[in-house]
Amino acid sequence: MEVSSTKSPLIQSDVCKTAVVMAAKRAIETERPDRLFDDHFAAQLAGEAAITLQKEYLSQLPDKRSEIKVQFVAVRTRYFDDFLMESLQSASQVVILGSGLDTRAFRLPLAPITNLYEIDLQEIIDYKLNILNAVEPKCNYHAIAGDLKQEWMEKLLASGYDTNTPAVWLMEGLLMYLNETEVDQLLKTITFLSAPNSFLGADLVSVQSWQVGTQNSKAVISGHWKSGCDEPEQLFASHGWEVSVVQPGDIRASYGRYAVELAPREIPGKRRSYLVVGKKN
Repeated sequence: MEVSSTKSPLIQSDVCKTAVVMAAKRAIETERPDRLFDDHFAAQLAGEAAITLQKEYLSQLPDKRSEIKVQFVAVRTRYFDDFLMESLQSASQVVILGSGLDTRAFRLPLAPITNLYEIDLQEIIDYKLNILNAVEPKCNYHAIAGDLKQEWMEKLLASGYDTNTPAVWLMEGLLMYLNETEVDQLLKTITFLSAPNSFLGADLVSVQSWQVGTQNSKAVISGHWKSGCDEPEQLFASHGWEVSVVQPGDIRASYGRYAVELAPREIPGKRRSYLVVGKKN
């Protein structure tokens, strides 16, 4: 395992704390007998206090909303787990951008020769590695501290990333935290670094979801969102990626658990989430 950071015990920034909330939700899902995945590291990373707070918060919501908030994270995690394992049949390196407290390097049955690179802010990398310091990753794991709004490409290349080999890129819970200019620049960089037949997975929120989220500045998650998108296919096509798009609750992204009535996409102005997977043309 390659680590480019120094250890620090706590997460300070509000944006990085959103990763703790996601870990708490994954821990809650892992407690279920019918769980969609088994992330037995999530409880360690979230901590008992965060899991308790999340359960108390969920218990105060109407039953339907409470279920949906956990189900969404469960479905999204499983969807990208499946995408990653399938894509790795044709690729041998993975880059997870804005990785947060992701544990795929430690819990998925990855081939030992797989190079998996995670990039996130210094404090989140330090926090995670401090907790998982005794855990052996399943693959050749590289943790890179870097700001995706600044220069990070050089750090990835210095860690051994091969631009001549197909890669799998994953941006789970990331793009909505960037404004449109930052999203465009990030996708330009990814495309530049990607060999033909590389894969990409990402999720986005609609413009309406972003606008509603920003109305509540105290919202732990959506209060930090900076953009939304209503045409993911066009966004990624403009950067050379052919993608398919589903919404959580679609037949390909429900797993029998996400029972939400979805309005047809041709109806504008709706709050939506999109799961996007695709390949470089």
